[in-house]
Amino acid sequence: MGKLRAKSDYESLRNARILENQARLASLGVQKTISDLRSIVSSAKPKKDVRKWQKKECDITPVRRSIRFKGVPPPSPLASNSLRRSNRHRGKVIDYEEREEESKSFSPANAPSVIINDASYQLSPQDSARRCRGKEGRCSVYNPVFGICCHFCRQKTLCAEEDCRRCGNLDANQPCIGKTDCSVCHSSYGVLCRACLKVRYGEELEEVRENKEWMCPHCIEEKGINPYWICNSSLCLKNRKMAPTGIAIYRARELGYKSVAHLLMDELQRRNPSRLICSK
Repeated sequence: MGKLRAKSDYESLRNARILENQARLASLGVQKTISDLRSIVSSAKPKKDVRKWQKKECDITPVRRSIRFKGVPPPSPLASNSLRRSNRHRGKVIDYEEREEESKSFSPANAPSVIINDASYQLSPQDSARRCRGKEGRCSVYNPVFGICCHFCRQKTLCAEEDCRRCGNLDANQPCIGKTDCSVCHSSYGVLCRACLKVRYGEELEEVRENKEWMCPHCIEEKGINPYWICNSSLCLKNRKMAPTGIAIYRARELGYKSVAHLLMDELQRRNPSRLICSK
């Protein structure tokens, strides 16, 4: 390594000016003024209260674990729905034959039991008129007490059927004739309103109401009657790792299909011609 170079004239001049400025500031008392101001400001600031740490004592309760960590296989959607709808079956999974035999004892899904403390429920004239106008489309009268949630549109509205005593007279002991009920599972999977039943599955409510053996798409697929006839609600399609169809009725009718379910059935048959689709 060579010797370090001597300071240049510029560096010597710069150091001289720094020393000169420091001497000038010291003669003016600027440093003392700055220190005095800092002490005043620091003394004026309120001191923050330091919170003392306290150990929180919690009651010891048993740890809740998911059934996935216990190694128990998850029940099928129909079996899990049956467990939710019946307290006497809680804690065990019912096989398909047993559930079909006991389906007669289940209350219909379109007539859920409602506990009402005040029996003075009445429809306003405006709501009654809106309910009757919804016969051709979707009813827009929302009612969280007497309304029954459709599995597809998930709207808890009153039906537009004129002779429905549950939605017209607000009689909680009567079934809603504007919603379907599966003859096998009697679960929420088989509750469909008139509009969703026609648009998504191409069926008429009057025909379903007359057919006492009508089954929802979940039961049709599980029984093996038509493995490609699946539920096309957004929830069920997401469970199958499939993208929801959205408003696909216009595309289905342009292609000549009766409903969205017929369109999906044809697409699934062409995609998997020799393989059955397993319900997840």
